[in-house]
Amino acid sequence: MQTRNYFSYLLNPLELLRTKKILQVNPTAISTRKEPEAVKLFVYDFDAHNIEIKELPTVPSCFSYINSPTTTWLNVDGLRKTDVEEICNKYGIHYLIAEDILSMGHRPKMDEIDGLLFCLLNMLYFNEKDSTVEIEQISIVLGKNFVISFQEDETRDVFTPLREKLKITGSKVRNNNADYLFYCLLDLIVDNYYVVMEKLGDKIEILEEDIVRNSNKRTLARINMLRKEMIILKRSVAPVRELVNGILRSESELIEERTEKYYKDVYDHIVQANDLAENYRDMMMNLHDLYLSNVNIKMNEVMKVMAIVTCLLAPATVIGGIFGMNFESIPLLHDKWGFFISVALMLLIPLLMLRMFKKQGWF
Repeated sequence: MQTRNYFSYLLNPLELLRTKKILQVNPTAISTRKEPEAVKLFVYDFDAHNIEIKELPTVPSCFSYINSPTTTWLNVDGLRKTDVEEICNKYGIHYLIAEDILSMGHRPKMDEIDGLLFCLLNMLYFNEKDSTVEIEQISIVLGKNFVISFQEDETRDVFTPLREKLKITGSKVRNNNADYLFYCLLDLIVDNYYVVMEKLGDKIEILEEDIVRNSNKRTLARINMLRKEMIILKRSVAPVRELVNGILRSESELIEERTEKYYKDVYDHIVQANDLAENYRDMMMNLHDLYLSNVNIKMNEVMKVMAIVTCLLAPATVIGGIFGMNFESIPLLHDKWGFFISVALMLLIPLLMLRMFKKQGWF
């Protein structure tokens, strides 16, 4: 790749915008999210024997499930300020939680306010086309008999396995209360972190092979790009450990004693995911050092070849300089074999030098 193309690749405005997006996060700034034209609401109202699954046409239609004796999961796809605030008011969700739900780039956290448990964290996706980690913020509220999840993107999430389990009569999630449903949502989000990290691990392995085989300027750009993705991954995964630990340390009546072991399992998973993210970050630092080492090795090889060539040409330069001096009494100057003898010396001496260099193991 030519230098001009390399710099145009590094100075891509999209890459600069991504760096700014990663490093500049201000949770107190006014949200600039573009509100969707419509909000999709899906309700799953169930017990051990029966389940009702349907898409609700309007926000007020979900209020009939507030005092339902069964367990209700309300999944809100699309964050529109008026609708979120209306749902929060009807379900007794504090306005500070509503502000966190509508925020952007917020650090993952958990709160316990007015007898409700609130968790805010990120769902991660890996974009195969651009080799980037994409984030979708999700907020989950746990009440006595309900769980409400607020998502930004209505086209994707990681809860499909849970929806399939809910359709099975006698499944564990159907035989438990809302706190177990809350655990299932967190568990699926955390498990998907491993899917994203596996994709990043494959990219790191491919990059490592490329660095060993052929390090070039584009390789450095790829290292920098992956390091940015590792920043996103680490920023999303690390705080979830505190989030789950906060749930375990809380004395909320919403978490039954029999389900605490499931949250401990999620905690173990997020600790392992955090350690794996740390290992990947260390690998990226090592790859950067490996790249610099390969560049230095190549530079040393080039300098060694140039030094050898310079040494080999030195005898010819000296001999040519001696016979080129303006003196009349130079040996062999007027001899008919003088030219051939000087050329022979110019060739013989470098050959002897090459043999000596090889014997010394210099190349």
